[in-house]
Amino acid sequence: MITIPYTTALTTYISYGLLFAFGQFRDFFRKIFDWFSTNGLQGYAPICLGLEDFYVRRLYLRIQDCFGRPIASAPDAWIDVVERYSNDYNKTLKRTTKTTRCLNLGSYNYLGFAASDEYCTPRVIDSLNEYSASTCSSRVDGGTTVLHTELEESVARFVGKPAAIVLGMGYVTNSAILPVLIGKKGLIVSDSLNHNSIVKGSQGSGATVRVFQNNSPSHLEEVLREQITKGQPRTHRPWKKIIVVVEGIYSMEGELCKLPEIIAVCKKYKAYVYLDEAHSIGAVGKTGKGVCELLGVDTADVDIMMGTFTKSFGSCGGYIASSKEVIQYLKYACPAHLYGTSISPPAAQQILSAIKVILGEDGSSRGAQKLAQIRENSNFFRSELIKMGFEVLGDNDSPVMPIMLYNPAKIPAFSRMCLKQNVAIVTVAFPATPLLLARARICISAAHTKEDLTRALEVISRVGDLVGVKYFPAEPNKEEWQENNVERGVKLD
Repeated sequence: MITIPYTTALTTYISYGLLFAFGQFRDFFRKIFDWFSTNGLQGYAPICLGLEDFYVRRLYLRIQDCFGRPIASAPDAWIDVVERYSNDYNKTLKRTTKTTRCLNLGSYNYLGFAASDEYCTPRVIDSLNEYSASTCSSRVDGGTTVLHTELEESVARFVGKPAAIVLGMGYVTNSAILPVLIGKKGLIVSDSLNHNSIVKGSQGSGATVRVFQNNSPSHLEEVLREQITKGQPRTHRPWKKIIVVVEGIYSMEGELCKLPEIIAVCKKYKAYVYLDEAHSIGAVGKTGKGVCELLGVDTADVDIMMGTFTKSFGSCGGYIASSKEVIQYLKYACPAHLYGTSISPPAAQQILSAIKVILGEDGSSRGAQKLAQIRENSNFFRSELIKMGFEVLGDNDSPVMPIMLYNPAKIPAFSRMCLKQNVAIVTVAFPATPLLLARARICISAAHTKEDLTRALEVISRVGDLVGVKYFPAEPNKEEWQENNVERGVKLD
C-alpha cells in the first residue's frame, strides 16, 4: 500500500484538474468549428470517442516524446537512442539520422543476454542458418522442430515441473491460457496489481472474477471464505474450480510475492495457485529459478507456473509448466498453441543457450557470476536511491525499482532531463498505473558495471533535486560526514 503525502496528492489532483479543464475548453471550440466544416464522416459516429480518446489527445500527446523512443542498437547496458523532433507541438514525431549514446535503465535485460554473448550468439546464428527465422506454421502443423521439443523439456527441468508448453508471445501466454483452464461456474481470485494480460485472460474466460488487495494473504482468505460461502451467482451452487493468480515480482511495484503465505491460504481452501514469473524467473534465486527458490517454496505446491523469455533470457515467448496431464490438455485445447505461429527457431535456441549458461552447462561459471551481479547491482542501486531521499518501491533482490513521481508535470521533466544527460529512463503513468501513482521504473541488469550505476545515480540525484521528487530527507554519507566533523570530535553512529 502506497501512502501519498497529502500535499503531493492535492497538487497532483489540481494538476490533472487543470489539464482536464483546459482540454475540455479546447474541445468545446473544436466542436463548434467542426459543426461549420464538412467532412467525409457525416452520418457516422466518431470511431474514436470517450475519455480514452480525450486522455490521448489532451494529455498523452503532450509528453509522447517520453515514450516509444526508438533505439538503433541491441538493448545492452548502453544503447543508441534515435533523436526525434516535432513541428506540430508533439502531435507527431519525426526521426532523424542522429543517435545519442545512453545508459540503459529501461530494458528487461536482467542477465545481459539481450546483447551479443560468447556462448549464445554463435548458436543462434547456426540455428538461423539451419531452420530460418520462422517456422511459418503453428505447432500442430509444421511448426515443431527438435528445438521446440528440447526447449519444453529444458524449461520443465529448469523450473522443477514434470512438463511445459512454450508459446510465441508472453502476453498471449496469460491471455490465452486462462480461458482454457477455467470457464463458467469457475472462480478466479486475482491480485489487484496483476498484469493486464492476466486481467484480459480472466475476463475472457467467462469465470467469475474477484480481486484481493495486492500481496495480502489475509484479504485473500477473506475473499475466498466469502465466495465459497456464497457459491456461484444466482444458483449459489459450489464453484466448479477456484484459481488464485499472483505474480512472482509485480512489474510496476518491484515487490516480491508473499508466496508461502498465499500457498498456505490456498491449501486451506482447496484453491489452485497460478504463479506468473515473468519478471522473476532467471532473475532471482540462488541459481536463477525464481521466487520459489528464493523464498524456499516447493514447486509442487504451485499448480500452474507461467513465465516469459523476454526478460532474463534475452528472447521472446512464454511458457506454462505444470503436471503432464495439464500440459497435454493445453496442447489439445489452447488456441495460441493450435493456431498461433510457433516461436522462431533462433529465439528458441537463444533460450536454450541462456538456460545452459545459467545452469553452468556451458562449462563456465558465467551464469553464477551473472546471478550474483544482478543481485548485487539491484540491492546497491536500491539502497543508494533510498539514501538520496527518493520514494522507491519494491523489495531487495528485485531488479525492478520504481521511483515515485506522482505529479503529471514531473513525468516528462524527469524523463527529458535524464535523457539530456545520456541516461535512458522509462516513465509510467495512467492507465498503466493509477492516476495519482506515476513513476519512473528502473530496471537493473547484470551487464551494468559499478561505474555505470554510479554515473546513473549521480544523474538521477541531480535531476531529482531539479524536479523535486525527493520526498524524504536524504541520509548522510557516514564516511564523508565523519571526515568533515572529525576536528569537532563528533561521531555518526
